[in-house]
Amino acid sequence: MNIKWFLVRVVAISFVMITSGISVLGQTKNTPNIETKAKKKSHISTGYKLVWDDEFNEKSLDTTKWNIEVNGKGGGNNELQYYTNSPKNLYIKDGHLFIVALKQSYKGKSYTSARINTKGKETWKYGRFEMRAKIPTGRGTWPAFWLLGEDIGKVGWPACGEVDIMENVGFDPLWIHGSIHTPSSYGSTVNTGRNALPDSHTQFHIYGVTWTPKNISFFIDNPAKPYYTYDPSVKNASTWPFDQPLFMILNVAIGGGWGGKKGIDNSIFPTAMEVDYVRVYQYK
Repeated sequence: MNIKWFLVRVVAISFVMITSGISVLGQTKNTPNIETKAKKKSHISTGYKLVWDDEFNEKSLDTTKWNIEVNGKGGGNNELQYYTNSPKNLYIKDGHLFIVALKQSYKGKSYTSARINTKGKETWKYGRFEMRAKIPTGRGTWPAFWLLGEDIGKVGWPACGEVDIMENVGFDPLWIHGSIHTPSSYGSTVNTGRNALPDSHTQFHIYGVTWTPKNISFFIDNPAKPYYTYDPSVKNASTWPFDQPLFMILNVAIGGGWGGKKGIDNSIFPTAMEVDYVRVYQYK
């Protein structure tokens, strides 16, 4: 074989191998795992239409869609964080939203984090709600994706109704919890289910509910396979305050009555919930 032609072929093959992420001479170039917006949009639930979403493709949080809560009230659960609007606690990078909990003294609290909601900006009555995210780990963390009744300011909690689409506590990292709070059962509610998910802290998953006039079903990744369905035999103000609009909340709490049940491991900080997207579908 002509030596010149041989060298040209070697260079060409090496180039293909390098750009394909195959190791050549001990060096690897990894092709970025980039999800295009078109690819993301492909996960549209059968029979539903997308009515609201945030793909987090802007440089900062879209405050026409979200409110950023700033307070140290403890979320009603004696949580230990102060929720801030600092870019250290809440930022967007590479198409993902980061809600970051820090070990940081701030306004009398020992931790800071972030919490956002759509109250007063967007509410929905029935539909499918999804968040694709990778959640934090470590004893003391308490990430959540949830819904509250729009009328909470008038009737209070739990009369307004609450749907906890995804909760996890760091001292028991295996389990993803989905729960319902109503006047008939709240706090340590009996209306709850859970699903084992060993890689929720290292891999992205879709956490969601399908809410209809009949029931509320909780799922991970596949809406057709719910792991828990709330369907009370008698629907009244005590068991079913869910024929009214709800708004969304995302947050990472530290400590509190449940999250802090077994203390806090301060070696875990900073720790974050990384959110790829949040979407709302309604039946066509």
